[in-house]
Amino acid sequence: MNLGRKRQLLEIRRLLLISGCSLFAAFSTQPGQGNSSPALNRDRVSLSRQLSACPNNLENLTLLLLRDLPSYANRVNQRARRRSRKVDISSSSVIIAGRPEFEPLSLGPGQYTPTTPAELAAAPKQLFITTLERQYTAGKAIELQQYHWLFLAQTDSGWSLALMFSRTGPSPGGRPPTPPRDSSNGIIGQAVRNWLQDCRVGKVRSL
Repeated sequence: MNLGRKRQLLEIRRLLLISGCSLFAAFSTQPGQGNSSPALNRDRVSLSRQLSACPNNLENLTLLLLRDLPSYANRVNQRARRRSRKVDISSSSVIIAGRPEFEPLSLGPGQYTPTTPAELAAAPKQLFITTLERQYTAGKAIELQQYHWLFLAQTDSGWSLALMFSRTGPSPGGRPPTPPRDSSNGIIGQAVRNWLQDCRVGKVRSL
């Protein structure tokens, strides 16, 4: 390396050092501000605002739930994988959740129907969502659609899952879906419960 090139590199390093010191000084502690600069304080406030209270409105709640449900379900699946070596647990994953519907279905004759506003408000809300899941069988990927019927109750502490039914169908469609089964304690049911718990304590990001 010639002398001119060496001097250029030394000069570049000196300028980088000066720039680094200037940046450090800009973010260093100011008198009366503890260990945080105004810029860092604003960043922390901005981050805290991203964590919102759990929405009371079911539609707003569902938007946040559908966004996070695949990651929550896959974490539940991973924990189940560590406890079991079953192929159907370890080789499946949730790709996406969507298609929300809020129109309640009739529960049939003989079922109790709320009549007063107080009883109607306390009745569980019905929510219908669809998840797309991928399973691997003998090295082959199979995509399945799961149709979920959720009953969500709103209590003083927030929303909770009271009951859930699910049906399974191929993707794209072909055979009719399986009959409804109680999936309250399945992967998606546990994921919904975990998400609602995080939502109640303010650990869910806003949109």
